Amino acid sequence: MNTRENKLIYARLKKRNVPFKHVCEVGVYLPETSNIIDFIKDGVKATLVEADPDTVKKINEYFSGYSIKVWPVAVWDESGVIKLSKAAASTFVTQLPSSPAIVNDQYKVSEENTFEVPCLKFSEIDDGTIDLLSVDIEGGEWYVIKHLISRPNVISIETHGKYYTNPFIKEIESWMLSENYVTWYKDLSDTVFIKKDFLQPVFSEALGTRLATLKLSWKKFKRIFK
Repeated sequence: MNTRENKLIYARLKKRNVPFKHVCEVGVYLPETSNIIDFIKDGVKATLVEADPDTVKKINEYFSGYSIKVWPVAVWDESGVIKLSKAAASTFVTQLPSSPAIVNDQYKVSEENTFEVPCLKFSEIDDGTIDLLSVDIEGGEWYVIKHLISRPNVISIETHGKYYTNPFIKEIESWMLSENYVTWYKDLSDTVFIKKDFLQPVFSEALGTRLATLKLSWKKFKRIFK
């Protein structure tokens, strides 16, 4: 996700004057590109989850003095230890069936780029008060949603990008439907869901979502005939 897209969710919610008390991001990567950076700088309580030890140090330094709690773990379907593979800016659970790096960049998992980290179920992190959640963990997003205790008003999830589609998109969409969430908008990589009737989407947001969907479909279509 690029910096412009990082600012998008904050700008849209700020325009609506929607207040938040507890924001959370799972899969932060570099702190300056955080999807919730502006909420943190506004003084909103934040929970940040990042598995890469080197990145965790940068997060703690960058957000020193702000109201944050950093969990230096991966999120998975069970607690323990898990292997991660690192492909440049993309770090993902090695045993996932697919990730953006594998699908879009033809990344090959190797021992030299694989390391072990502690992992937790998200229910061990979630205190039940999160009202905005952003999840970008390269194909493992379902395991956050599956064990979610809170019911945030806004949930942003990496669901697509170029040729990639989240391997658990059906599970995610089914969960959203059963929990009364609807799609607010889509950008080039994320789908942003909101609680039904939380906000009234405007025409430009619906148009943007349609255009993002068409771009994704066109890229997949071109790939077939490469």
